[in-house]
Amino acid sequence: MKTRKERAAYIAQKLDELYPQLPIPLDHSDAYTLLVAVLLSAQCTDVRVNIVTPALFARANNPLVMAKLSVAEIKECIATCGLANSKAKNIKKLSEILIEKYDGEVPQTFEQLEELPGVGHKTASVVMIHAFKIPAFPVDTHIHRLAQRWGLSKGKNVEQTETDCKKLWSAENWEKLHLQIITYGREYCSARGCDGTKCEICRTTYPNRKKPFVANKA
Repeated sequence: MKTRKERAAYIAQKLDELYPQLPIPLDHSDAYTLLVAVLLSAQCTDVRVNIVTPALFARANNPLVMAKLSVAEIKECIATCGLANSKAKNIKKLSEILIEKYDGEVPQTFEQLEELPGVGHKTASVVMIHAFKIPAFPVDTHIHRLAQRWGLSKGKNVEQTETDCKKLWSAENWEKLHLQIITYGREYCSARGCDGTKCEICRTTYPNRKKPFVANKA
């Protein structure tokens, strides 16, 4: 496959065969609980987040109640997540900001979301596309790695990878592809399980690749 467009078309077709439908991996009930879950997922697995959030959301599943909890109380619920102390502080502070500035609602623009404590562009993108269905293409380390292995991007950072991927697929497919690529990366093309020569998509997109492919780190 000589062009990015050819590779992108094959990859989308293959991923549709493997994953015709995928749920959002983080358990949530609305935009606020999704925002908190995504914030917790930084340097932490989705499985771990789904283990800790039931206890947290049983205590507080909206900004008004969460803001009344102490940082220590929030931390107690999320203690087994990485960076629990800073995440607890951020959850409390962003809940207070949502009450003060947005009447307790999660804002629906990238700029407003990214101003919240602990919320970067990737977190904002996940909330925008999954909670509000506003086009976004969240890029995590899985997507960054695979986009390079599959010749979709030479991005040296996730921002460039995001820009390149958006050009290859129509916006109506971004939400689905984001979930599909992450799932494929975890199941078939992990950092250690595939070196760019082993999984089916790597072998098909680059059949003549003999040496392990080294991707630029995010």
